[in-house]
Amino acid sequence: MNKQWGELANKMGTIVEDIVAPNIPRIAKEHFQVRELDFLAIRVRKRSSRNKSRRREFDVIAASDEHLFVNETKATPRPEYVRDFIRMLPEIRDYFPEYGDRKLIPIFSSLQIPDDLVAYLSKNKIYAMAMGDETMVLLNFDAVDEITRGKAASEH
Repeated sequence: MNKQWGELANKMGTIVEDIVAPNIPRIAKEHFQVRELDFLAIRVRKRSSRNKSRRREFDVIAASDEHLFVNETKATPRPEYVRDFIRMLPEIRDYFPEYGDRKLIPIFSSLQIPDDLVAYLSKNKIYAMAMGDETMVLLNFDAVDEITRGKAASEH
């Protein structure tokens, strides 16, 4: 039985490789009009450009001419995981200064995400990606897009 639990835990750890990462190019194309990604990497380990002693692993990083997609994937989504992701986002340019001019697109993924967590993600301008009928979908694209457009309009 322990072996089966171990195999299941290992399989859950490959959600990123098996399910999330293959959906990022499609999500980029369908929702953000990205024709082609210049870069897509899974489980990227990177040092901060500001503090070389700080190192971090990113589940999925993807970049196009105009966008930097940062994905955090959890087998079991919890509010504390979202809070950790929110706290990390302002530092993302320290880890990827080469994409400093790109619009940041944060995506939090899991196989399913409860509605209250989707609302929390939306409020924080983070896209929620989970399984739909056939493949992964952004659960809150319209909500985040509306908040983002509202903020952009008020800045002008």
